[in-house]
Amino acid sequence: MTNPMTSSRPGGAARRRVLVVCTGNSARSIMAEALFQTLGAGAIEVVSAGSAPTGQVHPLALEQIGRLPVDPSRYGSKSLASVLEAATTPFDLVVTVCDHAAESCGTFPGDPARVHWGLADPAAHQEPQQARRAFSACFDELAERIGALLKEPVA
Repeated sequence: MTNPMTSSRPGGAARRRVLVVCTGNSARSIMAEALFQTLGAGAIEVVSAGSAPTGQVHPLALEQIGRLPVDPSRYGSKSLASVLEAATTPFDLVVTVCDHAAESCGTFPGDPARVHWGLADPAAHQEPQQARRAFSACFDELAERIGALLKEPVA
């Protein structure tokens, strides 16, 4: 399959549009949004959204985003409906980062390529040290997967 991150777009536009979806849009999808922006080095237009957004970003997700050269305060929890309503052009790729979002999301305008990464929810940990380790591990896993996606063809 052609990599939606590197294939050419009609009209020659090079910037790829990515939508990252999770249920709450408070942790995994927000961290992925920041990573796509950073690792994509300006070639990726990315937004994240939740099928049932919490309305706030988890503080430990913001802590992980702080590892990047971006301002963590610019990230917010958004609904999938509002993101799709505001979209003026279709997405090239939809990445779901939790099983519930993958199951509950239907079709998307433009029939974008889809990738599913069923990552464990780091916010499920109640003990502070375990939660911090879980967020760090999830962030690192996302960085690895996004880096590989930006370089290799999607299977």
